[in-house]
Amino acid sequence: QVQLVESGGGLVQPGGSLRLSCAASISILRFISVGWYRQAPGKERELVAVGTDGASTNYADSVKGRFTISRNNAKNTIDLQMNSLKPDDTAIYYCNARTKYKLNEYWGQGTQVTVSS
Repeated sequence: QVQLVESGGGLVQPGGSLRLSCAASISILRFISVGWYRQAPGKERELVAVGTDGASTNYADSVKGRFTISRNNAKNTIDLQMNSLKPDDTAIYYCNARTKYKLNEYWGQGTQVTVSS
């Protein structure tokens, strides 16, 4: 069973930065896609950023230019650098990955990000 464990969430002031990390229990080279999603209270889960095995990336319009997704193959982590944070970025952030074999999809347990003064 593949496990994804997020870390790095917390409370930050508007304009601040956070770096989320998602540690995988298997080599991330076995994933065809990795991504971050978020869910704010009363809202549906939405895509934040996704990266494919071919190194292409896609971002939600609301985070373009502020967030960056990256892979660390040596550490088996999928990271999300978040800059210029806004109160609207407040949500639980979830790591997501899909394996090359059978396209099985996995989710982490989520990490809370709160942007508030």
